[in-house]
Amino acid sequence: MRDCWNVRRQLPTHLVAPPLKEPMLATYALLLLLTMIALFLLGEQLPTKIVPPGVAIIACSVALLLVYAIKIEPVQKVLGDIDWKTLIFITSMFVLVQALVKAGFLQSASDDIFRRFGSDRLEVAFLLLIGLACVSSVLPNIPVVAASVLMVKGYFVIAEIVPEEALGNGFVAWPIATLPVFIAMMFGGTLGGNATLIGASANIVSAGICAAHGKPIRFATFMRYGLPITLAQIAVAALYLLLLHYFV
Repeated sequence: MRDCWNVRRQLPTHLVAPPLKEPMLATYALLLLLTMIALFLLGEQLPTKIVPPGVAIIACSVALLLVYAIKIEPVQKVLGDIDWKTLIFITSMFVLVQALVKAGFLQSASDDIFRRFGSDRLEVAFLLLIGLACVSSVLPNIPVVAASVLMVKGYFVIAEIVPEEALGNGFVAWPIATLPVFIAMMFGGTLGGNATLIGASANIVSAGICAAHGKPIRFATFMRYGLPITLAQIAVAALYLLLLHYFV
């Protein structure tokens, strides 16, 4: 990345940061953001069990109410600024993954993994790390990881490492030996998304913002930087999994 790191720019000395136009709105927004992060971390431990999607919906609704109450701009304009194309694209990916679940593809994949690798969790971990990295580089990694969780659960049930109750949402008695496989799944599903422009929701949103400001990012240009970084990340993750397997 020499063309990036070797760039030097002399910043103008006369520039002054403009004052906040709506300090009260900024304060409320920061408080709402901190509350949302806290609920993301602790919401499922509350008696009402607020799950992350519910937290996001609540936070967005309160934010719109703040905009409406302070009258900084019409709510219709806020809704018009949303990148609906990106949201529809991500939603379509979730629909596709759910179709695979309903068609029994994930169950078949769990059976096939057990038939090929048995109870060798290290080989399964490396398979998930590399395989999911490849898949999440061409599909948004959020639905990929959501589907992979079900696939990994199915594999552990077939391998008789956990009971069938583990397929539900309330099961928490996971053996420590399953940890490397789940970590491999998360590494593969998340790091693989760094390789291409469509591999992660953040990439898609950022590309949409750049295009809206007249600076579109080409798929090949992004991959020229993203792919080498992803390969390095996957190599480090593989080394970490190897150490984790022998010391956990």
